Amino acid sequence: MKNPNSKNGKSILFTCQNNKSLDILEKNGRFINRKEYIRQHFGDIAPTILRAYDWFVAAASKKIRKPDDVQYQIWCVPSSDVCMKPIENEVIYVLEVPDEEILYFNSFKWDYIINYHYVPENEDDLENYTKEMELKGFANTYEFLIGRYAGKFPLEEKRIRESWKRIFDISEWNTREIQANLWEIKKEWVKCIVNPGEAIPEKYCIG
Repeated sequence: MKNPNSKNGKSILFTCQNNKSLDILEKNGRFINRKEYIRQHFGDIAPTILRAYDWFVAAASKKIRKPDDVQYQIWCVPSSDVCMKPIENEVIYVLEVPDEEILYFNSFKWDYIINYHYVPENEDDLENYTKEMELKGFANTYEFLIGRYAGKFPLEEKRIRESWKRIFDISEWNTREIQANLWEIKKEWVKCIVNPGEAIPEKYCIG
């Protein structure tokens, strides 16, 4: 889906990042995400998070080519209203990005993936799937991938993994649900930097 706020083939995006990224951006002219950054951020739960991230990287790479030196995604939001506020050692990047560099996805559906669940088509599909799993005696469907059922029910595992591609199905532009994937932040895309306690300039505010 195209961003309805796109102008001249570019869209405004917002992302909150560690302020150390500013030095990397200044030195290299671009900032990319690396595995060590994710490990530092998530600590002990990083291995579980990275398994889901690895799936996302593989799936997103089929839609927009990933540069060879990029390890992981950079996630942004298309609305200033839902952008995380920076805390100490963080900043907000306000970016103007060519539309061909952006891949939109549904963040609500990502919640299912990060918890290793089946991503339903709709509420009816979720209700039917839940009832089916209950009839089969499965209480915790995330365990097909990372728990006691792992490797024992390959058809159910395949069904879950195949459902994950629905994360890229967007039928309605709702900035409360939509996020954007970038493979990198280029210096020339940066419109401004917002520090803790500062407001995003009104001219970039998108609701």
